Amino acid sequence: MAIATNTSLTYSSVAIREDLSDVIYNIAPLDTPFMSGCAKTSVDNTFFEWQTDTITAGAANRKIEGDDSIAATARVLPTRLGNYAQISQYVNQTSGTDDAVNYAGHGKHQAYQLAKNGKRMKRDMESMLLQNIVRSAGSSTAARASAGVPAWLATNYVSMNPTSGSPAAGATGTTAMTESTATASITEAGIKNVIKDAYEAGGNPDLILCPPAIKQAVSDLAQSVSSLRTDTKGDSPAHVIAAVDVYVSDFGTFRIVSDRNMNSTEHVFFLDMDYWAIGWLRPFQTVELARTGDAVKQLLLAEYGLVSKNEKSSGILADCAA
Repeated sequence: MAIATNTSLTYSSVAIREDLSDVIYNIAPLDTPFMSGCAKTSVDNTFFEWQTDTITAGAANRKIEGDDSIAATARVLPTRLGNYAQISQYVNQTSGTDDAVNYAGHGKHQAYQLAKNGKRMKRDMESMLLQNIVRSAGSSTAARASAGVPAWLATNYVSMNPTSGSPAAGATGTTAMTESTATASITEAGIKNVIKDAYEAGGNPDLILCPPAIKQAVSDLAQSVSSLRTDTKGDSPAHVIAAVDVYVSDFGTFRIVSDRNMNSTEHVFFLDMDYWAIGWLRPFQTVELARTGDAVKQLLLAEYGLVSKNEKSSGILADCAA
């Protein structure tokens, strides 16, 4: 087979555009179920406060007919709580030339990096809000810290290895939970105990938030008491269902959600999301920084803190092993 003289071939061409897809396939753990479920509220100081209250347990309340007692009923006063707003930020800097170039897949480089870092920062925030860390006022050399979920959960605490673990004292965000020196396999008894404790304390949690490995372990617990289910519809292929996404307890129905951004792989949270919020001193914002040369600089930041409206609404199963 011969090629005619002067036929133009791709082998000698120098102006062929690369076959580079205009889609960037970016895989990252961006889902943030805790942050997404939290209410949003505004705060106006780096240290913000709120009040929490409770109703005493039922008691004998019988009076004699015609009783003329004028003694005042004992009152339980609200408790004042507070937390600090912490700052999260990323700085995006791109040279003037780099920002002018039209990149395949994302156009302007600065805008793409800004959007990417916004997702990255939300992932950071999810991890820190679930971290076992106490509140801190910070200083000129140390960043302020907002107390995370474990530092608020004192009442409904169960450890799979209670010999060395203990809950956060006082539920004020000033004392961290003591994590056990060893873990033990998660059990359904442990799950039931947290749910029962929360119910007796007046809570109605409906979300079980857990690390991926623990989510699998919970599914394994269900399989140990029942065979794998199959789901068939007409001529469709059969599906083996080996996951548990809903847990029906004696005290309510729970959604089981895996959070791959959890800082710890050993703790499971039982949450009533109506009692958790994020206080925003400065919501997500972009600040244009002064140009000191041939570069575009932008500061992406947020200033925020966790609000635990009433820790008795939720619970924790600590020190779990998959």
